[in-house]
Amino acid sequence: MRRTVLAALCLAAAATAGLTGCLPGETDADSKPKGPFAGLSGGEIADRAMKATTGATSLRMKGDVPDDEDGGTLGIDMALDKKGECAGTMNMKGEGKADLIKTGDTVYMKYDEAFLRAQSEDGDSKEETDAVVDMLAGKWTKMAATGADAKDIAGFCDLGTVLADAENGNSDATRGKTTTVDGTPAIVLHEKDGKDRYTLYVATEGKPYLLRVDSNSAKDPGTITFSEFDKPVSADKPSGQVLDLDKLGG
Repeated sequence: MRRTVLAALCLAAAATAGLTGCLPGETDADSKPKGPFAGLSGGEIADRAMKATTGATSLRMKGDVPDDEDGGTLGIDMALDKKGECAGTMNMKGEGKADLIKTGDTVYMKYDEAFLRAQSEDGDSKEETDAVVDMLAGKWTKMAATGADAKDIAGFCDLGTVLADAENGNSDATRGKTTTVDGTPAIVLHEKDGKDRYTLYVATEGKPYLLRVDSNSAKDPGTITFSEFDKPVSADKPSGQVLDLDKLGG
């Protein structure tokens, strides 16, 4: 089983971290903005959004990130917190999905058949792939979070680690229009980093959380949304039989 696709989850963090390294010299189209965040530049709003978002104890992250190895797309829908707990799903576009829970020092995963077949090594025979599918498809598995096979996922489940690089300020974003994201009032900000362009959506009511990031980067295109800030993560241990992959591998 490839592990590189699991590391692609960390690109969700890059989608926000990359926003703080933008080129200087941009100015807001409206030098005297009114309404939400009146008197603040786009960069100041972006910096406030990063501070509020990285200050959240938990959140839900949903969207698509590129799978560098296949050139395809990995979809994620994950709730995670700063205690290192997480629960959600990831899916290969048209190639299955996997459920993921991390609680305590254990990572639990459940794969469907399509996901397992998509992740088989190129050199695996049909018999080998069929054997993996027969053993794992539709069944909960567990691994120690500190093990080689699980450490990338365990790191992604720690919200503090995922958003660590997004804490730096000095954004040069420019202000755009007001809109809504899933019913929440927001202001649109525009960022650039070389040829890459990003669109940020920041909540205008309550804390200025980052609600959505659209990236047209050739390397990391896609959309990531953020919601359910500071809500408890339901990372409950699966019930019933769970296969211990560490013992099977040993």
